[in-house]
Amino acid sequence: MNPDSSNGVLALDAEGVYRELARGVKQLLRPDSRLVGITSGGAWLAERLQKDLGLPGEAGVISSAMHRDDYASRGLAASAQTQLDFDVNGAHILLLDDVLYTGRTIRAVLNELFDYGRPAAVQLAVLVDRGGRELPVQADFAAARVTLPADQALELARDPAGLFSFQLERAN
Repeated sequence: MNPDSSNGVLALDAEGVYRELARGVKQLLRPDSRLVGITSGGAWLAERLQKDLGLPGEAGVISSAMHRDDYASRGLAASAQTQLDFDVNGAHILLLDDVLYTGRTIRAVLNELFDYGRPAAVQLAVLVDRGGRELPVQADFAAARVTLPADQALELARDPAGLFSFQLERAN
């Protein structure tokens, strides 16, 4: 996949990649699976997948803010906080994220999840795996894989109608 840095748009069809994610998530689902999306892009994905796949109830939302290794410099994010309206103990969790990069967010989210209980299993499905791992974290399903320079951040955007697109930003 080729990023076009001149206008901050990635030449990658986010809606097409979402359809591939839905296909992969459907294969990973068990009858007792619970979708949990990482704020904010993963939560958007989980919410839409819950509806599109006709799953009962609402998807959970989980935040990495309290367990990040850079909490002292970042503080609390303005994004949504963790909301898990089910018993985590013994649950089969399908964790959703928009972009997998270093693995640090996943590490933080797993710590947050275990604050709520001990799940039977946790699987990870991501919209995009961009490589560059710093921790030994791997998705059970990645809808797309891209390679980007370390100074670029890939972000999922959602318009008012709920349609997805990608944006490239300069990394902080």
